[in-house]
Amino acid sequence: QVQLVESGGGLVQAGGSLRVSCAASTRTFSAYAMGWFRQGPGKEREFVAVISHSGSSTFYAESVKGRFTISRDNTKNTVYLQLNSLIPEDTAVYYCAAHLRFMYSSTWTPVYWGQGTQVTVSS
Repeated sequence: QVQLVESGGGLVQAGGSLRVSCAASTRTFSAYAMGWFRQGPGKEREFVAVISHSGSSTFYAESVKGRFTISRDNTKNTVYLQLNSLIPEDTAVYYCAAHLRFMYSSTWTPVYWGQGTQVTVSS
């Protein structure tokens, strides 16, 4: 069982930056691929990014590629998502997720989910 707790969301102006974090309560954090999803108002939840167990491999949704960066610190059991060049369309609840398997695909389907953190981008 893995518990995930996100933090770092907030209100930011368009063009700004924000970093969200996700702390995992497990002694085997490095055994999990970690990722981020988001759900905007009136939209379905969508894949954002995934990172491999060691952090050496990443995969991004086309809509965020070049603007967002996923990273992890296995010594702190934490995964991060750096959001740069934010646009109003990035407004969403951002969810952290985990699965034992890493995939270079937006169809990566996590088993564990956090509760989410709200990111709001004003125009």
